[in-house]
Amino acid sequence: MPELPEVETVKNVLNSQIKGLRIKEIELRYEPMVKNMSADVFKEKLTNQVIEEISRRGKYLVFHFQDYQLLSHLRMEGKYFYEADDFELNKHIHAIFKLDNGRQLLYQDTRKFGTFHLYEKGQDLEETSAFKVLGVEPFSDEFTPAYVKGKIKGKKKPIKSLLLDQSVVCGLGNIYVDEVLFRAKIHPLTPSYELSDNEIENVVKYTVEVLAKAISLGGTTIRTFTSTHGVSGTFQEELLVHQRLGEVCKICETPIEKIKVGGRGTYFCPTCQIIKS
Repeated sequence: MPELPEVETVKNVLNSQIKGLRIKEIELRYEPMVKNMSADVFKEKLTNQVIEEISRRGKYLVFHFQDYQLLSHLRMEGKYFYEADDFELNKHIHAIFKLDNGRQLLYQDTRKFGTFHLYEKGQDLEETSAFKVLGVEPFSDEFTPAYVKGKIKGKKKPIKSLLLDQSVVCGLGNIYVDEVLFRAKIHPLTPSYELSDNEIENVVKYTVEVLAKAISLGGTTIRTFTSTHGVSGTFQEELLVHQRLGEVCKICETPIEKIKVGGRGTYFCPTCQIIKS
């Protein structure tokens, strides 16, 4: 699933490609991806709308039009492509937005898990069902050690599971939580309430550092992520533990291990990340 750096990369590329263009026609090949209205109403509302800007909230892309706001979640395999009008479409292209410059924005999703929610422009998105459950943004002023300390108080949940909770901090996923906890030298099974003030500060520090670095490298490509340019991210070359089972730790040369935490495959170094007894 694309995490915050991948969605941020898609947002940046889309802004450079389609900002200011008008949607002339829409074809939906998989209508159930539109969640809060019929496909016909969705198409009617967005036809002839100008794309003013694309922003991001957590793992959501937000397309801003003159009169509407479109929330797009890529889920597991969603991708956008900006192509010529005669581009040969494959069976996984489920939404086609014909643009007024003769090109088209294509939404591809091999798993069909992606979603569209369309709202009026004046509606407060933070009050919608999608955003109401989201926690703070990692790059916001609200994401501080004090905030994290308040969220983990009395929580026995493993720190990895807590950081994956989108109601605590949004945008983090499996890859980046593994990398943050390794750099902070915290075992992923550590009960959240046991973190010291110093460990909490390191979680905040490395969350921001890891995400910023990943964004600068266009995200992480482990399976099929590409930006709308069709270019893969390269942060996978910076991974210290994730997907490195059996390889030696780059700090202490202990083999990297893998366990399940909350049902998620989790990579860590048993020497650098010692669980508290």
